[in-house]
Amino acid sequence: MRVKVCGMTQVEQVHQLDAMGVEFCGFIFYPKSPRYVFRYMPAANIKKIKGNINKVGVFVNAYTEDILQTVDDCGLYLVQLHGDESPKECEKISNYISVIKAFRLREDDNILWKIKDYQDVVDMFMFDTEGAGYGGTGKKFNWEVLKDLDIKKPFFLSGGIEPADVQAIKQFSADPVAKDLFALDINSKFETSPGIKDIKKIKNFLLELR
Repeated sequence: MRVKVCGMTQVEQVHQLDAMGVEFCGFIFYPKSPRYVFRYMPAANIKKIKGNINKVGVFVNAYTEDILQTVDDCGLYLVQLHGDESPKECEKISNYISVIKAFRLREDDNILWKIKDYQDVVDMFMFDTEGAGYGGTGKKFNWEVLKDLDIKKPFFLSGGIEPADVQAIKQFSADPVAKDLFALDINSKFETSPGIKDIKKIKNFLLELR
């Protein structure tokens, strides 16, 4: 099971995750987030990060030109769009770099309808929890809403995933929808404070998961 650890703010912690075999690390470029990465390090420091881990930039309703500039300045591998970006905006960005489009889900959402206009213009989806604002809520949505759906595109499962969820993740992985489950996205439940990860907790989670 692939894992993305989001909300990174420390270069050394990215290196530690890389050494553990974590596939993706997320840097948040949303100024209103407590994990806004430019509050902690400049673009040049992000660009210097090398290794097997893939750098993902998380954006919320940012201008396309600014996103593409940040991709170049920081040496990003993937872009995650977590706002209200239209299919047309997503397509412009995906012509330059691979794109993950995040959807914040409610219990009564028609998910296939919600994602249909994005099927042909992004590379992957992410399913997260609906909240009052943008970005992560640290809360889970009911994974049952995905049950038996045919997403037809690789997706990240996000939203308040915590160390105690390993068994539930394994159960979810047995559902037909999980044929498209590409990776888990973890963040706040694996921190000692916003942007500072509990490396030991992540390591133990990976050992149980894999």
